[in-house]
Amino acid sequence: MRELVRGLAGKKRIRVCAALRPGTMSDPATATKLALRSLARRWLALQAEIDDLDSHLAALVTATAPDLVALPGVGVDTAGQLLVTAGDNPHRLHSETAFARLCGVAPIPASSGRTDRHRLHRGGDRDANRALWRITLVRMRCHQPTKDYVTRRISEGKTKTEIMHCLKRYIARDAYRLLTNSA
Repeated sequence: MRELVRGLAGKKRIRVCAALRPGTMSDPATATKLALRSLARRWLALQAEIDDLDSHLAALVTATAPDLVALPGVGVDTAGQLLVTAGDNPHRLHSETAFARLCGVAPIPASSGRTDRHRLHRGGDRDANRALWRITLVRMRCHQPTKDYVTRRISEGKTKTEIMHCLKRYIARDAYRLLTNSA
């Protein structure tokens, strides 16, 4: 059985397993083929359902906040999460700083002695914070102005964590502006 699917990539392996013809139940190999076929067909059905729902979600999110989806590094999932966060907490959207606090990216002084530094507020919607983190990572890898910013800040002596804090705050500022304009 292993030789049948060895060396095949993800979806091709699934399709091969879905096309198996186990025959009559007479030995463990036949039972294995039956189980593999059943699991592969279920996976294909669920994947088709996911693809269908994703297309509906993409249409809804793009129609609701096209400018937000157009930002670099913002996909349908992250834009949808930010829309959900804003929609669940409209009373907390009175300012950009309140939105940053809601998303868990508001800076809080965390200084001791002569060290002057800040950390991000840990409260708020963790899913929105995760969406901002994902956008930050994508921008750090794929968006040239962000790459240039990271390089400049590293040369200034900032750590990657501090740079990510700054970027998340900047992205939250942009997202708030676009969310309140689209509302």
